[in-house]
Amino acid sequence: MDYNKKTIEDISLSGKKALVRCDFNVPQDDSGRITADKRIVESLPTLKYLLDQGAAVIACSHLGRPKGEFNEKYSLAPVATRLSELLGIQVKLCRDVVGQDAQEKAAAVKPGELVLLENVRFHSEETKNDPEFAKKLASLADVFVNDAFGTSHRAHASTAGVADYLPAVCGYLIQKEIKVMGQALDNPKRDFIAILGGAKVSDKIGVINNLLEKTDAIIIGGAMAYTFIKANSEPIGISRCEEDKLDYAREMMDKARSKGVRFLLPVDHACAEKFDAGAAPVVCKSIADNMMGLDIGPETIALYSKEIEKAGTVVWNGPMGVFEFESFAEGTRSIARSLAESGAVSIIGGGDSAAAAEQLGFADKMTHISTGGGASLELLEGLTLPGIACLQGK
Repeated sequence: MDYNKKTIEDISLSGKKALVRCDFNVPQDDSGRITADKRIVESLPTLKYLLDQGAAVIACSHLGRPKGEFNEKYSLAPVATRLSELLGIQVKLCRDVVGQDAQEKAAAVKPGELVLLENVRFHSEETKNDPEFAKKLASLADVFVNDAFGTSHRAHASTAGVADYLPAVCGYLIQKEIKVMGQALDNPKRDFIAILGGAKVSDKIGVINNLLEKTDAIIIGGAMAYTFIKANSEPIGISRCEEDKLDYAREMMDKARSKGVRFLLPVDHACAEKFDAGAAPVVCKSIADNMMGLDIGPETIALYSKEIEKAGTVVWNGPMGVFEFESFAEGTRSIARSLAESGAVSIIGGGDSAAAAEQLGFADKMTHISTGGGASLELLEGLTLPGIACLQGK
């Protein structure tokens, strides 16, 4: 995929109406109050630049899964309120997306002002990337700015479809994502190491296959490690295992050997008899029949940390264990610490890895934490992201 895309700094904006796809899919409590506004805050540099350049901004986003129909629970009203507070201007919320109210407010918005369309997923046409819906959305503006990396792997009307009808560029969030991630994949500082964890091998099939062409070493942790360990004919007790992926695991380990890529698996484990936050970890090298692995053990931590010391670039996607349970968080915590102290370009691929880095207090020590779990995974897999591919090249 071509990462050299035009940004908001490459086009004239004064007097233009800019349709901006943001990621305002923020968590809320039962009363609809926003519990974390990080995604709104992250959109501010792009929105402020557009407003300062004299653009009239028409922002849009999805929130939750309203399944193609209006649902007050998923209204962007709380987002409009918070955005008004953060920008210090009144952000008017449209009552619809492409209906009369949206058309009237979009027509009336002036340079330096911002209106917010209602949840784009109130229309089923959004996720179907319906051309007529995309055309109506595009008719509200003069230019399209995509700044929602977290949804850029979706070919939806508001992420890709509108680019068929408007000049399309990226905002600062996507610019940073494709610059940092693209550089890591295309021209990394060596050694280039990938740390992959999480629950399932099946989620990482394409990622491992692609990274074996690019990395010097791949470190495996999390529950997915036990599929690889069983594929090596070693005991895993009652640990999680994808039986239908054993042949694939062997194939990937063979491929690593043939390419000279170091492929590291856990050599010891923090185990328990059941999946329970209150269970006391039992450290073992060979997992007993009645035990399950829930974290990497101290020898594995030392082994992996030594590998990280060699790194110039590290991409990390997926925790090393059940970090949500304090008794089984040490593996993930130690790897995060090693990464933070390594001096390497450290890229955290969103999702659970980002949550772990944040929760364990290492987020501010990483080079880059991706804003999109699924999107960053597909980028690592070498796939084309529709919401980026549709943008104009420089």
